[in-house]
Amino acid sequence: MMRAMFASAVEQNREKNRLCSGREVCSRCRRPTEGCYCAHVTPIDTRTRLVLLQHPRERYVAIGTAHMASLCLVNSELHVGIDWSQSEPLARALANPERPPILLYPGEDSIDIVKSPPPGPVTLVVVDGTWAQTKKVVRTNPLLSALPRYAFVPPRPSEYRIRKEPDDASVATIEALVHALTALEGDEARFATLLAPFRAMIDFQIECQARFRGARNRHAKHRARIRRFRVPRVLSERLNDVVCVAAEANAFPYTVRAQRPGYQDELVQWAAYRPATGETMEFVVAPRGEIAPGTTIHTRLDEAMLRGGGTLDELHTRWRAFVRDTDVVCSWGRYETNLFATAGGWLPREHLDLRHVARDVARTNVGSLAEYKESLASELSAEHHLPGPDLLASVPGRAGHKLRAIRDVIASFSALHAAAAAGGAAEAPDAP
Repeated sequence: MMRAMFASAVEQNREKNRLCSGREVCSRCRRPTEGCYCAHVTPIDTRTRLVLLQHPRERYVAIGTAHMASLCLVNSELHVGIDWSQSEPLARALANPERPPILLYPGEDSIDIVKSPPPGPVTLVVVDGTWAQTKKVVRTNPLLSALPRYAFVPPRPSEYRIRKEPDDASVATIEALVHALTALEGDEARFATLLAPFRAMIDFQIECQARFRGARNRHAKHRARIRRFRVPRVLSERLNDVVCVAAEANAFPYTVRAQRPGYQDELVQWAAYRPATGETMEFVVAPRGEIAPGTTIHTRLDEAMLRGGGTLDELHTRWRAFVRDTDVVCSWGRYETNLFATAGGWLPREHLDLRHVARDVARTNVGSLAEYKESLASELSAEHHLPGPDLLASVPGRAGHKLRAIRDVIASFSALHAAAAAGGAAEAPDAP
């Protein structure tokens, strides 16, 4: 109860601050009048019924796109909240037998909406918010988690240049609607008009950011000097021993796991990269059992590639020929190295969790690997790239994307050291 009261007070204060900001605000799009995108909104009627469920914290995010989508899509409704168990409007929206509801949300059990779209008209439910927020909304509401779940692999990167996405497969809510509606109804050109106000908003925000960039950059040198000393020495003094690793799993959703006592995620790909030399090692392991519905989407490896993989024994032989006893294995988090060890894999004694390093450097939570990589992009110039050649294009699937991100994070850490050394900073020793 106290948490709900606090959240309500926070939202009220945000609304009060918005109304008292001193800027004129468009009552329709809720943007400052100089950044109003209403002139770019084109109403679009759809055979699909759209139900947009927005997390309360996204309601007053100025660069959010759910409200924008609701202005464009005539056959849509927008609801704000977290717990929908007692919501009569939502229950009515999902009760139309002529348009059965489906949920657009990625997961291990998601169906590819492009390759296998549902037959006939549907009610498309879309949850708007950050990944953590949407996960909470879906988990909190059995009504949503029980719906048939659909997802897609974006055909191109997101145009959301003003907000960091968790990874290359993530897009803004309005972009997701363009892809989903095109899959359901065809006529991509018609739904592409949804992006006109989206692009106008982005262009306006980038113009505003350019005005104030100078003020932010004044403190960049100071930030780099502080963070440099929180980077482990191994990343600068023992780069020849550093090996970056990434893994992928054949993993069923939690609802299925509950019915399979003793079930464990199954290693299906192991990839490694030595940044000092550019050497790579990649191996796909054929699943020993059934392939989970969402595995091909999540790993970005098709079923033929997975089924054509080798054995765990072959993987372990390849890995031992690549890795040295003195190497330091670097990964983002512990899940992937634990997955490898559970599959019988051998790992060197030294292991560095780059996510913990990033938190120590930033002195705060850093989000996903992709988010942290993007946050450091401005500090990574051409001369700070790692010495080894870039051979990561040979690593297929999501594991290759993760290794490229890990490579860039390590290069950024090295850039922090170089910048501090060039400035003659010597306030404290590096972390061990």
